Order: sequence, then C-alpha cells, then structure tokens
Amino acid sequence: MTTVPIDSPLRPDTGTGTPVDSDNRAHIARLYREHLSSGRAVMGTVLGGMLETASDGAWIFTEDGRRYLDFGGYGVFILGHRHPAVTAAVHCQVDAHPLASRVFLEPVAARAAEALTAHTPAGLDRVHFVNSGAEATEASLKLARAHGHTALVSTAGGYHGKTLGALSATANAKYQEPFRPLLPDRNVVPYGDADALDAVLGLLGERACVIVEPVQGEGGVRIPPPGYLAEVSRLCRAYGAFLIVDEIQTGLGRLGSWWGLDGEGQDGVEGAGEVAPDVLLVGKGLSGGVVPVAAMVATESAYRPFSRDPYLHTSTFAASPIACAAARAAVEALAREDVVARARALGERLLAGVRAACAPYLGGLVREVRGRGLLIGLEFTEERAVGELILELIGRGVLVNHSLNASRVLRLTPPAIVGDDETELFLATLADSLRDVAQRLG
Repeated sequence: MTTVPIDSPLRPDTGTGTPVDSDNRAHIARLYREHLSSGRAVMGTVLGGMLETASDGAWIFTEDGRRYLDFGGYGVFILGHRHPAVTAAVHCQVDAHPLASRVFLEPVAARAAEALTAHTPAGLDRVHFVNSGAEATEASLKLARAHGHTALVSTAGGYHGKTLGALSATANAKYQEPFRPLLPDRNVVPYGDADALDAVLGLLGERACVIVEPVQGEGGVRIPPPGYLAEVSRLCRAYGAFLIVDEIQTGLGRLGSWWGLDGEGQDGVEGAGEVAPDVLLVGKGLSGGVVPVAAMVATESAYRPFSRDPYLHTSTFAASPIACAAARAAVEALAREDVVARARALGERLLAGVRAACAPYLGGLVREVRGRGLLIGLEFTEERAVGELILELIGRGVLVNHSLNASRVLRLTPPAIVGDDETELFLATLADSLRDVAQRLG
C-alpha cells in the first residue's frame, strides 16, 4: 500500500479551489450547525475540531497533516482504508459504467454475487444487494413477512439498524421511543438464553421471525455461550420459524472466521451444531472500505418471493455497478490475502495485549475485557470512563469506538492489515491512556 509521509502535511482540495487548513475549521463547524447537525458540530468541536481529509491503510489524516491510527471505523475497514485492489476496481468501473439503466442485465452485480456466494455457508446462494446494513435488515424482514412470518423476535442489546423496520428489531428504547408505534407483534428475549427463545417460539410458532447476531457488536461485544447459535437454529426449525443471522458487523473475517456462525466461532468448539439460517445479512466489510454496499443472502426457498417477482422489493441505487465492483474486489482480496487468518492471529495478539494493559485496573476502573477476532470490547465500571478514554486516545493519535447499546463499553474494530509496529504503538498508547484516565477518575 502507498502511505502518506508523516512529515508531509496533507492539504487536499475542498472542491472550491481552496486548500483545507485549520483556518477553515470554524467555517466547517458552522456549516455542520446550519446544514447537517448541531449535535454533530458540538461533538466534533469537543473532539478537537479536526477535519479528516485523507486516509490510507490503518491511518486517517487531518487537514494539518496529523495522522490517527484507526482502530475504530465501526467494523467497516477490515481491509483498511483505500485498499489498492478495491480502489482500482471502483476507478475502472467509474470510468466505464458507474450506474446502470436497470433495464438490461448488468454483469458486475452478477459477478459480485458469484464471488460472495463462493464463501457463504452452504445453501445461501441468492443475493439481494442493497446500499446499507439497515436496508439489508429491511429486505430480510419483508422477505420473512412474504412467507407469513409476521411476529418479530429479537434479542436484548441487539442492533440491526435504525430505519423503521430495522429499528423495530433494535431493542433499545432510547432509539425506539421517539418513533413509536413501530412494527406490531415485536418480542424481545435475552441474548444467549435459548430457553427464553424456546418459550417465546412455543407461543408464536410458525409466525415467528427470529433475528440474531453471532456476537453483539453495538451491544458491547457480548459473546453468547457455546452452542447458542446452533440451538437457536434448531429451535427455529422445530417451530417452523424464519431465521435471520445478522453478520453485518461480524462477517467477512471480523471474528477471525469468514462468518460468526462458522463452527459457531466458539473457542474450542468446532462443529458444535449446524446453523442453518434462512437469511444471512452482510455489510460493512463488503464495501472494501471504499463504496457503501450490503447484501441479504438467502436460501433458494426463502428467496422465492423476491426471485419470482423482481419488482416486489427494489431500490434505485441497489446493486449499482460501482458498489458491486467494490464488493467483488473486497471479497476476492479477503480470500487472496488470507485476511481471515490474519484477523484471527492479530485478534489473539491484541486481545492478550489489551488484557495485559487493563490488568492493573480490573476490579476497579475496568470490569472486563472480551473479544473474538478483531472485535474487542473493554467494559468499564462507570460510563464516563469510556468518554475519558476515547478523548485520551484521540489526543494521542488513536481512534476507537463507543458502543451504541452499551454505554460502558469501548469497542475496538481494527483493520486486519495492521502491522507489528502499529500493534505495539496501539498497545503502548492504550496503557498510557488507561494510566492517565485512572489517575483522573481515581
């Protein structure tokens, strides 16, 4: 990958012919307040007011030439920023045919579907490309309803998006309350509790549509007990329920396996039981970190209503050639560069390092460190510690995530392309930041 020299200030053009520099920070903040979001403007100012203007590999650069190691990105950048194969594919597609007429057959989408289904679990061969994870959730809920599965069952702490149907499955009152009433016949069960699901399915029977994540990302990197997904799958088959496995964040190598449902992804548990969803949701990493794209992947029988009538559920920009070019290139790069194995090895190293850095504070500031692959959560005993640590890390040149459904959990979703020097830099920075936050809050 090409990299931008540290001592070479980045002054990208804003599109107006004027280079972006620190003098423009207040102007950009004002534009946010007036045209985008006043809350977002305040947040940006609190975080230093920097303007991100470039990215490369594991790094994001601001207008004044500073660089930030990106261990956040909400799970999107498994390949890092601007992966050369993905950007080249998108450039080529833009030059040739960026958007389709939607009249003729379009070969880029077909080849992207072929590339993706070469790596999906057996039987999941029908692809419906969309523009975002929330749209993939919406498509899956509609597909379930087309089969008569109208009673939604989701898990506490689960996150599936914020459009109206997806929000009905995202069981967080903070985000749901302003928009009620949502979809009718919603049911929420504790995550990881197969007995609770059994009880609900006993009442709902074939009307049920169950949606679940292999690991809850926004829920605070919550890892279910071994065998949970297999039991969920078994229960859905027993009761005739429709099963959606949401791998928007966990799929495509994020957990150190192609999919979280592979062998259940449980430590030491291989083939704990067959997980056979009707639908698999894919997103984030599918973009290659370049163009937004997501997908609903279904079995032939589940997909039949959409296959029979291609106009039953459509979107103008879904399966656009530029997005599908990015998706195909991303999947092929994941396979060619053995990114899944790299994510697994790097994840093990990072988890051990993070636990070592947090060890002096366990039982005090830190409650628990948990993770799988390159999805790692640091749970604190008080909410303000997360904000303090995020600010401390940003001040030292590292970006991380908070968790929308778990306010006391700081979340790490680094790229799989992070090198040894970057790994050591992160772990040293985390240790120093934890020390300073512990002193301030202690």
